[in-house]
Amino acid sequence: PEWIDFPRPENGWSHHHCRRRWDLAEDDLLRYKFFQAFDELMNACENRFQWLSSDHQYVTVKNNGDKVIAFERGELFFVFNFHPCNSYSDYQIGLSWNEPMRCVLDSDEGRFGGQCRLE
Repeated sequence: PEWIDFPRPENGWSHHHCRRRWDLAEDDLLRYKFFQAFDELMNACENRFQWLSSDHQYVTVKNNGDKVIAFERGELFFVFNFHPCNSYSDYQIGLSWNEPMRCVLDSDEGRFGGQCRLE
């Protein structure tokens, strides 16, 4: 199949199509190459910052209306916008750190199929 389907009530909780298709990223007609590029950089971030094994975890924002979640994990700060239509600028979020931040990973970059809206 040209899709990945996770077990859910609609497919009878089937694991039949629940697998990682590495070859899909090689098809230029599909967008899976962007997922693969993001996945590779996400793993590189873990190798560099070791955030998955960190004890420090804190959810800063969980806004169901805006569909935004922000959290600290290790020495990194993550912000996710899951809203299907809204993009936010100047979204105010408090942090436990008092130091300048820089963007390490932005899913809106062109290499991930994004629209390059951040500067």
